[in-house]
Amino acid sequence: MQIQNVAILGGGLIGASWAALFLSRGLSVAIADPRAEAEGFCRQLIAEAWPHLAALATIPETPNWDALQFSQSIAEACQGAELVQDCGPDRIEVKRTMLAEAETTLQPEAIFASSTSSLMASDIQAGARHPERVLVAHPMNPPHLVPLVELVAGDHTDPNVIAAARQFYDAMNRVTVIAQKERPGHIANRLTSALYREAVNIVAEGIATVQDVDKAIAYGPGMRWALMGPHLIYHLGGGPGGYRHYLDHLGPTQAERWKDLGTPALTPELIETMVSQLDASLAEVDDAALKSSRDAALVALAKLKQDLPV
Repeated sequence: MQIQNVAILGGGLIGASWAALFLSRGLSVAIADPRAEAEGFCRQLIAEAWPHLAALATIPETPNWDALQFSQSIAEACQGAELVQDCGPDRIEVKRTMLAEAETTLQPEAIFASSTSSLMASDIQAGARHPERVLVAHPMNPPHLVPLVELVAGDHTDPNVIAAARQFYDAMNRVTVIAQKERPGHIANRLTSALYREAVNIVAEGIATVQDVDKAIAYGPGMRWALMGPHLIYHLGGGPGGYRHYLDHLGPTQAERWKDLGTPALTPELIETMVSQLDASLAEVDDAALKSSRDAALVALAKLKQDLPV
């Protein structure tokens, strides 16, 4: 099935970012959001995203605004859509309600792809008219600049739908990965949650401040992780012996460190400590400027990664 018409459920940060990407690839996009201010927010984000998208691919000089429609009705937005990108609140009852409304007008062969960061496709598709068309297609924020899309099937998802979804997102110049099992958080968020847990624990135990934790990641392992994953990094760290030598030689020290990693509780006191430390470091930093510099850096990094062999 050729996908030309996409419905996006939710015009927040993720939905608007998806819309910018889809419009840049020549698709028609219908956004459903009950909030009156959603249309203005989406149009502004798309306009701001366009120069960054243009730096990464050959696209029209300006967005085709005629290909972008807004509605407060999910059913209306889903009429004629071959794919639905669900970006609604991450609560299972809301997901099921949105899917039920979408299915009142969706053609049976349409794909329903949820951007959920932690919910499972099996739970979302329970009670659906066409559960075989439902899957998770989880991006990383912002989806128009961070290329990863995690595809996760539910108990009733048709394998052909996973294959079709992968073909679609690959055509959007995304990097798709497929989870072999359903777990909360899929793949990437499980990894980031593990790192964030220890980042919080280090502050909780007084080992380092929020500012120094962030610097340690951004200017240490984060620089390598931006280029390749931990398994491949440690393969290079093993020298001529590769990954096996690294695991034989330094694996035991990794295992010892695992024993000392913490499981902090997000108490009000700890939250106040982390927020106040971060706020102090941002006292003279404008959030809009911070976002702009991040996006420009993501564009530069994406260009650099195009030349990597992996």
